Amino acid sequence: MSRPLVLTGIDLPMEPSCGSTIWCSDVYSRLDGFRTLFAGLPGRGTWKHGLTGTVMLGATKQPYGPGFDAYAEELTEEVAGILEVHRPDLIHAQHLGFGLALAFARAAADRIPVVSVAHGTDVIAATENEQALGALREIVEASVRVVVPTETMAAEVNRLTGGGYVDRLAMVPWGIPQSTAPTAQPTNGKRLHMVHAGRLDSNKSTRTAIEALALTRDPHHLTVIGGGNELEALQQQVAELYLDDQVTFEEFLPREDLWARFADFDVMLFTTLRLEAYGLVAVEAQAHGVPVLYSDLAGLKDTLGHGGLSYPPGDARALAALIDCVATNPLLRQTLHDTAKANALRHDIATTAAQLASLSRTVLGERR
Repeated sequence: MSRPLVLTGIDLPMEPSCGSTIWCSDVYSRLDGFRTLFAGLPGRGTWKHGLTGTVMLGATKQPYGPGFDAYAEELTEEVAGILEVHRPDLIHAQHLGFGLALAFARAAADRIPVVSVAHGTDVIAATENEQALGALREIVEASVRVVVPTETMAAEVNRLTGGGYVDRLAMVPWGIPQSTAPTAQPTNGKRLHMVHAGRLDSNKSTRTAIEALALTRDPHHLTVIGGGNELEALQQQVAELYLDDQVTFEEFLPREDLWARFADFDVMLFTTLRLEAYGLVAVEAQAHGVPVLYSDLAGLKDTLGHGGLSYPPGDARALAALIDCVATNPLLRQTLHDTAKANALRHDIATTAAQLASLSRTVLGERR
């Protein structure tokens, strides 16, 4: 008997340009007992992902707004064709609110069970945009299970759906491929080399990191790695604060290249303002021996453990004090280095894949 087929995907280019696509590659290459087919938008074709089966979507991406409904309808027609050809046993709809997840929910039409997966950006969008909220609610209603990575995310999805689907929420903690050995080692100098990596948008609040740099006692250095719609404003902020010698901007790096860079840094700054699904890049930094200074948001303390220190979200002065504290305390730096490595070991992608596979088998058993 052939293994059951899971159809999944994200209406984003097939590139390692965000945590969601990387997470899918990690998980679905390890989903024991299942075949998988991943649908995505065309990318540059250079990504060495772990997905064994892929299909390219033809629709042109449309954000929330006047063109989103027509875009979702076009995707639904495409998905109907994919279902006819491949006849999947189960659908995993990534993101509660993205166009493809909405198309999965509509095309499945109770014929194929849908397990939806919350990623964070979708939940944030639903708190700010009525169109996104409507899509989230429709997807949750069509799902037999809704996977969330943390209790905080579960509570937020429950709030957005009016508490009507609490029995469908299933927590599957996220993880990373475990590093064989840390690359970063604690240093003794009073000037820290710090990194901020990820999307440059308002919720990631990179501007808090830059503002904090202007408030520290010593001239520490910050490397900002990534891209996004805040880049130009952040570069202007650096110029206005006369921090050109202390801040370096670098383009997005593929994961393996970013991991290699971790050896260059003493600390990661993780400055999310409102909601964070899990903080995968911060856990990756910890796995390489880099402690994290992070916003004290619900859920992040559970994820990052004692391998870092927290400050009130958006409080640049408090973050600056934290940076100076770490810079002047070699014993603290060594302790944070050790606890960061230990904490990262709790987050293994193999556990994520095993729990998602188990949940999928349960859903198929219920359908039979």
